[in-house]
Amino acid sequence: MTFHDIFKSGFLENVSSFSMLDVLLAMGLSFVLGLFIFMVYKKTYAGVMYSDAFGVSLIAMAMITSLVIIAVTSNVVLSLGMVGALSIVRFRTAIKEPMDIAFLFWAIAVGIILGAGFIPLAVIGSVLIGIMIVVFSTRKIGDIPYILVVNCDGQDAEYNVAKTIENDAKKSVLKSKAVTKYGVELTYEVRIREKDTGFINRILDSEGVSNAVLVTYNGEYMS
Repeated sequence: MTFHDIFKSGFLENVSSFSMLDVLLAMGLSFVLGLFIFMVYKKTYAGVMYSDAFGVSLIAMAMITSLVIIAVTSNVVLSLGMVGALSIVRFRTAIKEPMDIAFLFWAIAVGIILGAGFIPLAVIGSVLIGIMIVVFSTRKIGDIPYILVVNCDGQDAEYNVAKTIENDAKKSVLKSKAVTKYGVELTYEVRIREKDTGFINRILDSEGVSNAVLVTYNGEYMS
């Protein structure tokens, strides 16, 4: 057997092993559903720093996964080799938001399902998942917790700060108190009424208070 025979039997015969129409249909639908995932991600994102690159990667993830599944389903031997090849891949990019993981798995699942040919399942499932994420992301569940950090220079100022927080905040808990030669730093966990952050200005206007910062747990500053 010559090299030409090996090339002919190993590569050229695989050209006719799948339908070009099926490939175009799967790739087109994976692009459309990936774009839908991207739009849901953009609408419901609530993190600190939005990244367009991550949104575009969701579209690419759906299309690449669909392409891989088409190749795997058309050749059993190739599927075994691809499992071994993908097992050595390591991803080191940090996922900053918990919901980002859900969107990544969603894009991968859409690619797998479309590559396997289950088009109605991919479409209906994506629509239902998108509706669920939009509904729960816009719905307020409980009060938003905030961390309040106040710097003051004496016991009287500390008492005035505590009194203002008690009167204006819906709920407050003293988390820490740091005392130095230059003053006192108080850290409170507070729940505010209807996003009313005006009491921060009143705290700052109090005698002996040099700084006041209100920050949510996801890093959004409101002071």
